[in-house]
Parts: sequence; structure tokens; C-alpha cells
Amino acid sequence: EEHAMSEVTGPTSATRVSRFSSADEVRALVDAFEACTLTHAEWTHAAHVSVAVWYVLWYGDAEATDRMRAGLHKLNAAHRVPVTPTRGYHETITRFYVWLVARELRAKPIDAPLAEIANAVVDACEDRNIPLRYYSRDRLMSWEARTSWIEPDLRPLDM
Repeated sequence: EEHAMSEVTGPTSATRVSRFSSADEVRALVDAFEACTLTHAEWTHAAHVSVAVWYVLWYGDAEATDRMRAGLHKLNAAHRVPVTPTRGYHETITRFYVWLVARELRAKPIDAPLAEIANAVVDACEDRNIPLRYYSRDRLMSWEARTSWIEPDLRPLDM
């Protein structure tokens, strides 16, 4: 959750690609996430969002949140990323992005190919400052927000 969003990295290669061209590529990223075979460098913001797209589409918002949380804890452990006040898993940001991905998916036509849908949602979520439209920086970066869900203080999460 510390990487700049610019492109999605393929799960088995250091070659970066900016777009998915098939559903198989999205699935390969999810498989690599679940198997903890992504490198720290491959685990970009775009990769986070892409996995969330897959989970929301296949499992719905609630299970997507649970799968993201479990997978992030597992991947961070594999990478030896500790939870500190400034690093590691962040509950509020994880849940915020699952909400944002689900909102973006509801706004998109579902007759498009999965790769196209994933690319569109990644593009819509590209600005890593989106959470700051809803949360003050101090609230979002608090230990409470990192370790548990807290409601936004600037504007409510609209559906």
C-alpha cells in the first residue's frame, strides 16, 4: 500500500504492463497474490485495485473485503512487512478501496470484457489521494484507522 500507482505488473515477470489484455492476466495476478509470489515491487497500487476488482466481481463486497484483508496480511508476512504507524496493513484504506472499487463497478457496463472492466476501474482509482476527499490526513493516517475501520470525517461514503 506504499507504491505509486502507474501501472500493473505481471505476476511472473519484471516486465511492467500498463493494461490487462485478457481475463487470464487478471486471474494470474490474483493467483500470484494468493500464492504470495508477487515481489514487493510488483505489488503496486494498480495491482491492489485489480485484485479488489476480481474479488468484488466474483465474491461481492463483504467477502472481497475479507479476502483482501487476509491476502494482504499473508503477503505482508511473506515480505516481512511489519505493521507500524507508517507501514504495513491499513484496515481503513483497504475497506475504503473495496468500497470505491465496488462503486466504480456499479457505474460500469457489465457487458465489457473483464480486462477492459479491470483497466477502467484501475484508471478511475489511479489518484492515490482519493481517500483524502473523504478523510482528513490526520484521521486517515492515525493508528486507529490503520488497525480498525473508521468512518470518514470530511464526507460520507456515498453509494
